[in-house]
Amino acid sequence: MPEVLILSSSALTDRILVHTDLLAELSEHANTRIWATSAANPRFSNSWRSVPAEVEAFPATRPYPELRVNMIRRMNDLSWDYSFRDPSRLSMMRHLREKNQIWYVRMLKHPARLIAALGLQPRLEAHVERLMIDFERSSDAIARLRTLRPAAVLSMGPLLFEEPAAVGAAKKLGIPVLAFITSWDNLSIKHRLVFRYDGYIVWSERMKQELQERYPEAKRAPVYITGAPQFDIFFREELFLSREEFCHRHGLEPDLPIVVNALGVANCVEEHHGAIDLANRVVRGELGEVQLIVRPHPFLNGLELREMFRRFGPRVVVQQSGDPGEKRTLRSQDMEGVVEWVNTFRHANVVVHLSSTVGIDAAIFDRPSVCLDYDPTPGSPRQELVREVNHRWTHYKPVAESGGMWLASSQEEVVEAIRSYLRNPALHRESRRAMAAHVCGYLDGLSSSRMACAVIEHLNKLPGRSTSLCELART
Repeated sequence: MPEVLILSSSALTDRILVHTDLLAELSEHANTRIWATSAANPRFSNSWRSVPAEVEAFPATRPYPELRVNMIRRMNDLSWDYSFRDPSRLSMMRHLREKNQIWYVRMLKHPARLIAALGLQPRLEAHVERLMIDFERSSDAIARLRTLRPAAVLSMGPLLFEEPAAVGAAKKLGIPVLAFITSWDNLSIKHRLVFRYDGYIVWSERMKQELQERYPEAKRAPVYITGAPQFDIFFREELFLSREEFCHRHGLEPDLPIVVNALGVANCVEEHHGAIDLANRVVRGELGEVQLIVRPHPFLNGLELREMFRRFGPRVVVQQSGDPGEKRTLRSQDMEGVVEWVNTFRHANVVVHLSSTVGIDAAIFDRPSVCLDYDPTPGSPRQELVREVNHRWTHYKPVAESGGMWLASSQEEVVEAIRSYLRNPALHRESRRAMAAHVCGYLDGLSSSRMACAVIEHLNKLPGRSTSLCELART
């Protein structure tokens, strides 16, 4: 059987490999090997031992040189920003990047504008790709790939730091590489996918269109639409806890409604201020007899948050997030973390968030959500940014304005929205479902199977491969 090498450098992609059917179905038709950054963490050794694949720690990598490669990469990104004039990227440039950039990076704007005006950005990007392939970021990856010679490489996080090092090594050796576009926002808010991939895996038709608009060369490569495989986990009934058991784990009352305030890490907005205000209102009884779970993003320091919220008592609890002492790349999501993730949204009565994907998590379980349309930080220093995320950013505007979630312009409106949803959980139900389908493409729990079929179908297209696997891909 052909060998497929899968790269994973994030807990958000590890959970697809460990907790869905992707590897089980793929392993029936290919020998599968995984390079994962979290495989170097003994805490997750049991998780990786459970998968039908050979799992190895990710090769050691080094960064690209600042002047020789990274400066040109930044100029390439800027030239495409000025060419597309995407509202998401321009908003980030104005509110986030310009405030923190070193002076010589800001100076790149002038040549980038000229490159965009002359339509030279495709040539520049081809030059950057050659630089990135020529510069050897990982001699370990080169050595291992020369020995393995896999039929194909699948990058689960092509926009992360580590994986392009292995992708560049594979391209140098002429090994085909597939890119999984990890999330629905990656194409509009992340930096450029400089490498030209031999195929792409996306969630939805909308993501395919966006990919081909931003990367014209992708029109000449296969683009497989599979749905969002991480959400297959939400359809695994063996992971479901009863409400009584879930509440017992958190010290909550099963008969009382649960409000979940999920905190993110993006946009430099200090979201915990809104959660503290909501906790105060819960304790004062402004929402009636309810309970509050504060759910940190896996990359936040849950210990600090627990100290902040300890004073609110038993009706306000903070869930545990990853070990704050660990590097992000060493973190993963074990079975306990997955069970908590699934059941938090399954048993929530209302979810509160700030322009987050958790609005989709909630919608898959038909749980109403309230999206902040203001900056809860005292003084609201990021008010304009928050409004632009919800009403201008390419990926989030269709969701925020879909009617599938309640946009709240103040903390008082957050309270009003929670009360309304507790009285009528069916409010906005049809719009919620349509919103989730718009983002995910499929809502049937079979996306990881489609992803396995996409990889198999791609293997069949490689020179010298048999077409005997096509029937599975077609079905």
